[in-house]
Amino acid sequence: MRFTHDLGDDYALALRTPDTAEECLALTLKNLDRLRRWEHWALAEHTLDDLTAFMRAKLEEFAAGQTVPCNIYAGDRIVGFAALRMDQYHLTAELGYWLDAEFEGRGIVTRACRALIEYGEQLGMRRFVICCAVENARSGAVAERLGFAHEGVLRGGLRVGDRNLDAHIYGRLAPADAPA
Repeated sequence: MRFTHDLGDDYALALRTPDTAEECLALTLKNLDRLRRWEHWALAEHTLDDLTAFMRAKLEEFAAGQTVPCNIYAGDRIVGFAALRMDQYHLTAELGYWLDAEFEGRGIVTRACRALIEYGEQLGMRRFVICCAVENARSGAVAERLGFAHEGVLRGGLRVGDRNLDAHIYGRLAPADAPA
């Protein structure tokens, strides 16, 4: 099982595997305070065993054509995460991503998402979605840079702890399905 993609400027995207669990855990813990604002999963306790089990489960989903879980690298250092979760029946895929605060603002996530969209199109995905909190301007900017259309707001659509956040929904059709 392999998936790798050169993002240029010494950045790369590669399949997230259990042998990277320690480095991924350290990066997650480093960014946990800011991630907790946007991500329900960030509120849980994070252990190496749990992360390793999660990574194994995601690799099984990758083998089944359901997800593409990737680390984002700067050289040989993991600096973030991007994933494509696919619904084979509806031929839709949702992008998820986060990046170490130190590496934000360089277009890395946009490049990683572009690579995942291209891969998803090769697998037959026809529609791509990004869902992010209305207040998460950086995440919304990624969708806009990728040419996604703002399709609406899900009021209270994201549960994070005891809060329900309004969520932007962005969508993009594969070129063959896009209106002329």
